[in-house]
Amino acid sequence: MKLKHHKMKALSVSLLAVTTLISACTSQNNSTSTEQKEAVSTAGTTDVKSANIEPLGKYDPPIEVSFVRNLSDVVENNVLGVLKGETFEDNRWTRLYKEQLGINIKNNWVVKGSDTSDQYLQKLNVTLASGDLPDIIPVNATQLKQLADSGQIEDMTALYEKYAAPLTKEILSQEGKSPFDAATIDGKLMAIPQVDSSLERAMFIWIRTDWLNKLGLQPPKTMADVQTISKAFAEKDPDGNGKKDTFGLGLNKALWGGAIGLEGFMAGYKAYPNLWITDASGKLMFGGIQPEVKKALQALQVMFKNGEIDQEFGIKDGGKVSEQIAAGKIGMEYGEQWNSIWPLQLNRNNDPNAQWRAFPIVSESGDTPKVPLRFSTSKFFAVKKGFKHPEAVIKLFNMHLEKNFGKTAEFDKYYAPPEAESVWQLSPVTPSPVKKNVEAFRAIDAARKANDFSTLKGEAKTIQGKIEAFNSGSKEGFALWGWERIYGPEGSEGVVDQYDKNSQFLMDKFVGAPTPTMVERKSTLEKLMNETYTKIIMGGSVDEFDKFVKDWTKLGGEQITKEVNEWYAATKK
Repeated sequence: MKLKHHKMKALSVSLLAVTTLISACTSQNNSTSTEQKEAVSTAGTTDVKSANIEPLGKYDPPIEVSFVRNLSDVVENNVLGVLKGETFEDNRWTRLYKEQLGINIKNNWVVKGSDTSDQYLQKLNVTLASGDLPDIIPVNATQLKQLADSGQIEDMTALYEKYAAPLTKEILSQEGKSPFDAATIDGKLMAIPQVDSSLERAMFIWIRTDWLNKLGLQPPKTMADVQTISKAFAEKDPDGNGKKDTFGLGLNKALWGGAIGLEGFMAGYKAYPNLWITDASGKLMFGGIQPEVKKALQALQVMFKNGEIDQEFGIKDGGKVSEQIAAGKIGMEYGEQWNSIWPLQLNRNNDPNAQWRAFPIVSESGDTPKVPLRFSTSKFFAVKKGFKHPEAVIKLFNMHLEKNFGKTAEFDKYYAPPEAESVWQLSPVTPSPVKKNVEAFRAIDAARKANDFSTLKGEAKTIQGKIEAFNSGSKEGFALWGWERIYGPEGSEGVVDQYDKNSQFLMDKFVGAPTPTMVERKSTLEKLMNETYTKIIMGGSVDEFDKFVKDWTKLGGEQITKEVNEWYAATKK
């Protein structure tokens, strides 16, 4: 799971580093100035001049706002390492906030490394335990609940309505109300969610199309087709070396993840492990114990017995399986839109004739399947109780979104200048539109069909440059094959576009903080589930699944289901 998380974050950085929102959002913001004034006309007054009651109004005199931060390797090396006259404390973003909003950013402490590193998490937990909080603090759902329950943070409900700019409200609502449900405790919005895109966790079937063509096979339309392709890739010597040394389907020992996982395969049988979904009565039930999973496991067991899946997958993590992909030994895997950049580019580097393409997931019946999406928003910005200007965090959100995706956006300065594509990360808050990647594809695709790329801007323009570099056949362009496979005419984002227009997404229904029994039992239950699934795939009795369901229920699952439904009922009030 660590590998999956690492790759997700790495690709998030890569994809986010060339980003903007096209006309839908900018037109939303065309009348921002007037709308902002109207939206806050009823806001309360403060001890500074009245200009600050506007979403982008400036504090006069300036105020100081403290944070706790992490300094990633990407920012340290690829941004600050190449920019002159800018530091983590004094840079274009801190200057913008000071000049435009009258907000001076202060970092109480900075830890080098990612915000998922042990050092950062330990430092953050010590800060939370001490009660010596910064004015604005980034927390996860569990930490947010703890702070709210102990009365240490401000209620942001009314402030968000008053101070959030129209563009901010539009962007933060692109995934519906789930991110706000996650930040709402006892009916009060206790933090501003930095919405992360669940959309980008959609699954595809990545298939070696050069092997498909060599064996005279067509792309799959049903799960039976997937199995036919898998069998052929394992038995018909697609690499032409005269040996039976290739596998139809790549699978890693963790079973799940953004690359080489099973979520997309399972969905073909209407099975959704790891998701909370609704039953016929509208209550929530855990997808991992539903009977549809058993059928999917039986299909995988057959594929394993046939040698279509590596007999040693149970001891190989994603890194080891990626080595097999690089060596040209695997012809199909389920994964997310960025898989062409990793791990599939590794195969392309070794074999320039290798070609992969993302296809939509398919169902057993051939009907349009639902595409499962894990809830992705995990960072929330809470405000210390008693801070005189709790609305300041909302103003920072407003400005970050405006200067990157709004009417006055300066993409090449504040988001992704060519010399430092991750400069947006210098800001202590980094919200972005959840549909920005598919919107970029739509802009590029429209330009492609019109044969006129002159109108492209921001993210779309930058990505089109990468596609053109790849199409040029240059040595530098060779490394950009992965980008073409995402945004080109056959790109994975084209499938996201299709999923979106077909309303195929199935969202995880539980987005709250872990329940008390989850905190105590979830890791044990997850281990039990994964061990049972693996045992069945590798030839164990399928009746093991029924025993697992009973054990899961008895060992805490029944109580977790009760707690989850109590939370779900509360969100509907």
